[in-house]
Amino acid sequence: MSTGNPDLFVICKSCGAEVSPYITECPYCGNRLRKRAPKLDRDGRVAERRRLGKRAPTSSLPRLRRGEIPGIRPERHPYTTILLVILGLVGCLIWRTHGVLITDIGIVGVKPGSHWWRLITSPFVYNNTGYAFASLGAIALYGWLLERRHGPLPVIALYALGAVGGTAATAAFYDNPLVLGANGAALALVCAWAVPDLMSLRRGEDIDGDLLGTAAIALVVALMPLAVTTASWISDGVGVLGGIAIGIPIAFIER
Repeated sequence: MSTGNPDLFVICKSCGAEVSPYITECPYCGNRLRKRAPKLDRDGRVAERRRLGKRAPTSSLPRLRRGEIPGIRPERHPYTTILLVILGLVGCLIWRTHGVLITDIGIVGVKPGSHWWRLITSPFVYNNTGYAFASLGAIALYGWLLERRHGPLPVIALYALGAVGGTAATAAFYDNPLVLGANGAALALVCAWAVPDLMSLRRGEDIDGDLLGTAAIALVVALMPLAVTTASWISDGVGVLGGIAIGIPIAFIER
């Protein structure tokens, strides 16, 4: 068919039949297709007459970006997660190189007191390579997944609850607290990612995530206090509770 020919048919909205574009009523169901017979342009195509004084409707949606699919929200770049992991790697290097004493930036044997900022710096310091690998690996993976879908705010909130909140709770509980690293933040991110899938399973829905793999990673991080004295059981608990608390509203957002 040449490009100059008119359309062969139109679809009746009432019965779904294919009918001629030149008729005003559907011959099958009698549905009114148009008020009057259409006019043809010079090429034989059906031409609609534009009403005077009215502009053709235009779309209010923004122009699609490169690689963006219509109707699907674009993913965010996980810059916040990358920054958190880099800071954790720097803290691990500090322990290795002794560039800064851990006792100067971490909570080691004394309560933070007036040095409240140690509640923020202590989660970024690791005195064990395996501990750093487990915690930062979980933070990198699940922070990346959450941030690409929901943006940086949930990641920041989960890290603050699990890391800073867990460190503060541990420091308040013990007379001579010893807490470094961010096992609480890692568990908070893991739990927040898993909660929507668990809720979907409870409703009998299919899921895309790997809950068995997620459970294995969570178990490794949660048992870190057995292998490393600076990993806190209290941070584990705070991280799990924080992850559940934020994971539930995330589940409703994803529905």
